[in-house]
Amino acid sequence: MRDVLSELTGWWRDGEPVGMGTVVATWRSAPRPPGAVMLVGPDGSAVGSVSGGCVEGAVYEQAKEVAATGTPVLRRYGVSDEDAFAVGLTCGGIIDVFVERVDRDSFPQLGEVAAAIRDGTPVAVVTCVAGDATRLGRRLVVWTDRTSGTLGSTRLDAAAADDSRGLLAAGRSGTLRYGHDGQRRGDELTLFVAAYAPPPRMIVFGAIDFAAAVARIGTFLGYRVTVCDARPVFATARRFPDADEVVVDWPHRYLRGEADAGRIDGRTVLCVLTHDPKFDAPLLEVALRLDVAYVGAMGSRRTHDERRDRLREAGLTGAQLARLSSPVGLDLGARTPEETAVSIAAEIIAARWSGTGRRLAELSGRIHHEMTD
Repeated sequence: MRDVLSELTGWWRDGEPVGMGTVVATWRSAPRPPGAVMLVGPDGSAVGSVSGGCVEGAVYEQAKEVAATGTPVLRRYGVSDEDAFAVGLTCGGIIDVFVERVDRDSFPQLGEVAAAIRDGTPVAVVTCVAGDATRLGRRLVVWTDRTSGTLGSTRLDAAAADDSRGLLAAGRSGTLRYGHDGQRRGDELTLFVAAYAPPPRMIVFGAIDFAAAVARIGTFLGYRVTVCDARPVFATARRFPDADEVVVDWPHRYLRGEADAGRIDGRTVLCVLTHDPKFDAPLLEVALRLDVAYVGAMGSRRTHDERRDRLREAGLTGAQLARLSSPVGLDLGARTPEETAVSIAAEIIAARWSGTGRRLAELSGRIHHEMTD
């Protein structure tokens, strides 16, 4: 919904009904992830995408009908190869799309949700997409400290709020299944949780030319990028125009302070490009003890070996040291800062999705990993 928020809220404020299709589950090589949205406006215009073009026509017609009737439906596209071809899903994937009418009556909290998304305040929208017909389309909005709306049962609301906050903390959208009264062992009801969390962080330590390239590609990948260096003459916004912020501080002190303030989480990636012992040794002592997605450090193999010895002497365990990606990046034969940034980004992506980093031409099986609920 984030991609179509401006158009959706504009029609909502004007009191116009909108047909909205949301991808709620995917299997195999589905072209768009859960949470992808397509709107059909009151003027018949289409905004957004649920399949990159594969099933847009079918969803468009369904959304027009639902906008007129107000009766939500869950549709599956690509159930079989024959059906997939019929709707244009040539990639062979399967997607479940929940289609509903959005207006002031059906989604009175949309204004608050839109404001939270724009402000970076974590919020989750929980919608009943399958099960009891009387609850289909009911909605619960979940913030970290409160909820609004109801799914039709106090126990179900409580269970869904707790589990949705877990998804929200991980920044992940997906489905949850319960019994009619919130029993976690039941599967009579399917809820889709659209989680809108702030973007994950990338912190780049070391205000060097490589850092500018890494910051640029980090922004491109959707990270909120911070560049940190203790030297004010180098750590300037002018040198790093693609970073969201540039911080002048000792790297280890800054990272420790961010962690203590709760601004580091399991999605955070840390790129240590200082390759100077007085900076990177104390920094990595802090970094490798944190629950983060990735810690990479630049340097030669000799620098890496010396760094590991220092960290081992500082008390880090073998398991903690094994989390260090050093020398940083994948072997792409990179020479320039930009090419090196691509190799670092490739390693981050591979770590996130358990990729091998090998050439696809050398592998068999599916090209794309499954995206499931």
